[in-house]
Amino acid sequence: MLFADVVQASAAVAATRSRLAKVDVLAAALQAAAAPEPGTRSSAAGKAADATRTAIRSVTGFLTGFPVQGRIGTGWRTLVRLERPPAAAPSLTVAEVDAALTALAGTSGSGSQARRETLLSELLGRATAVEQDFLMRLLTGELRQGALEGVMLDAIARACSAEGERVRRAFMLSGSLPDTAAAALLDGVEALDAFGLEIGRPLRPMLASPAASLAEAIDELGATRVEYKLDGARVQVHRDGDDVHIYTRTLREITESVPELVALVRALPCESVVLDGETLALNDDGRPRPFQETMSRFGAASAHELLLRPYFFDCLHLNGTDLLDAPLSERVEALRRVAATHLIPGVAEPTAEQAATLLTSALADGHEGVMVKALASPYAAGRRGRAWQKVKPVHTLDLVVLGAEWGHGRRTGMLSNLHLGARDPDGGAPVMVGKTFKGLTDELLAWQTTTFPEYEQRRTKAAVFLRPELVVEIALDGAQVSPRYPGGVALRFARVVRYRPDKEAAQADTIDAVRALLPGGRPDQ
Repeated sequence: MLFADVVQASAAVAATRSRLAKVDVLAAALQAAAAPEPGTRSSAAGKAADATRTAIRSVTGFLTGFPVQGRIGTGWRTLVRLERPPAAAPSLTVAEVDAALTALAGTSGSGSQARRETLLSELLGRATAVEQDFLMRLLTGELRQGALEGVMLDAIARACSAEGERVRRAFMLSGSLPDTAAAALLDGVEALDAFGLEIGRPLRPMLASPAASLAEAIDELGATRVEYKLDGARVQVHRDGDDVHIYTRTLREITESVPELVALVRALPCESVVLDGETLALNDDGRPRPFQETMSRFGAASAHELLLRPYFFDCLHLNGTDLLDAPLSERVEALRRVAATHLIPGVAEPTAEQAATLLTSALADGHEGVMVKALASPYAAGRRGRAWQKVKPVHTLDLVVLGAEWGHGRRTGMLSNLHLGARDPDGGAPVMVGKTFKGLTDELLAWQTTTFPEYEQRRTKAAVFLRPELVVEIALDGAQVSPRYPGGVALRFARVVRYRPDKEAAQADTIDAVRALLPGGRPDQ
């Protein structure tokens, strides 16, 4: 398969706002990648199948902006310096590009910079102008379309004639779009059912929807468990014997950075377990320390004085038994058996007075509010449904930073006023919904001014515009109809709460979530 076909498909996806049209284009590209090369002999069938699997995985990664090799570590300036005259006609194949990226990712040590530049120069020299542009954006992260994830899942389902929910579940358990696509298109729809919970392979966390109020959430869900919503960082814990792995919300492994959590999990009375929860650093009075201090522990693997305390709220596996499809009531009982002293504060089937008291207590302890969860609900990995609802006294949204304007007065020389975007659920570019400079401390202003140029796409005299990668939590009083922004909606009294290094742009709130805050609106995700 020619690499030019992938580039053309990407351009077609970017050129349409229709979700159905995007799905059609992506499904056709996947089917083309899955088609056997003409003239393949039966004696070479095994190698051909491996090549086809690689092609499907590569095409899936290219079209979602995430090469299967991960971050290659190549900057825009390096690529510009290596710019070569474009090829007159397309000749690069998907396999050749994949092989080049694999070689780049594996190049390290003495003399690696020169070898990497040689590999990049050769690759760019064989690419046409449009292919060069695609490669440069892919390698620098500017093609990262994590928001395209849902559309790609629909495309995989279309390409192999499978039920969408079947594909989605396989992806949530595998954690890999390329692997899910390859299994579906090469091994058959039945292969999707082979994906299950595997200890040591993180699965995407179940997510919550905003609730209009505590009373409405309880009324909607019926029999519920109400528990603290902590101001901490999400963690997923896997243990098999003495082998322990700990992952963040984005499935990044942080095991070496949190030895105290590893020791705690290793001491639990079980042989194997998978737990979902939050961890945070606490002051001597039991109140949470700033979120950024907790997140700082997820960095280098060295000794730290700031200890983290875990609070678990779900058990997905215990001693050989998977519990994903069990009701929450059963999963909490399993959690109580194995980690009762680390169970998050909560009450099952509370009265209205008990639920209100718990919310008051959570806020008084310095946390965000409470979660209301249906006791009959299974664990819907990776999904944001209505079975879990969050109740907070102030509306907050996780939005993408699109740019920042240079400040005035005492903020002269500092990047200040933020341009904020909501995620397009159909895979388009983030939709701008407002600006704010409120809530920015001197420390944050200094951090923005130093950090934002690392994400720079372009700049004007007044502002620096960024690749849509940084996520910031914004508090707001609501939303209002506005013709000023392309989404037709604007934030009301927005102010910065904190940056969210634990989230990627693909996990930011959507434009639909913003519109749901309009007067008379209803959160739908």
